Amino acid sequence: MPRLDEVSRANADESVLPLYDALFGKDRDPVAEPGTATGTPGNWWTVFAQVPDCLHHMVEGFQFYRGENRQISPKLRELGQARAGFARGSQFVFSQHCKALRAAGFSEAQIEAIPHWSSTDLFDEVERAVLAYTDDLVLQGGRVADGTFAALRKHLSDVEIIELTYITCTYELHATMTRALRLEFDDVDERVVEVPVPEGEKRDIDFFQDIDD
Repeated sequence: MPRLDEVSRANADESVLPLYDALFGKDRDPVAEPGTATGTPGNWWTVFAQVPDCLHHMVEGFQFYRGENRQISPKLRELGQARAGFARGSQFVFSQHCKALRAAGFSEAQIEAIPHWSSTDLFDEVERAVLAYTDDLVLQGGRVADGTFAALRKHLSDVEIIELTYITCTYELHATMTRALRLEFDDVDERVVEVPVPEGEKRDIDFFQDIDD
């Protein structure tokens, strides 16, 4: 379950109802009957519906990156979004944009290689530059190496780089939020926890003491 409450159709702001209609079907309550056409639970929408202007702001962001004024190619844009989802550890963002990569024309082999892109030869020079730039944005907190930026600028205009940067960082934000609030496919328990000693053992483990003994 998400960490925050969801908003039923009956309690949703009137401005949110067209989104519910489009995503879940007219007159269907997405809390009582969850699920979208792409197989997601849909609780991203029902949780953020608590703050309608926030939800609409995010929807405007979706419209921005698909807008007709964009100069960055859809293929490179989706490559950055998918890698940002994987690098930030969001199964939701990664999974959704794997589907978008497929629609953009990437092969199954390329999609499967996103997690280990740097050790394959499946991506061309500009695609590798985008992937490296995305990793520096997400994993290095924006500390982009000069060599990475030079490789990117060899292929992309200033406008394309600005758009790629903004869209990629936006999806790192989405990835972070879904993990923090345990939304959609990121509603998972913490896996890095203490594993108890075998039943019957009642002592702390002192690794080095055990070796000495």
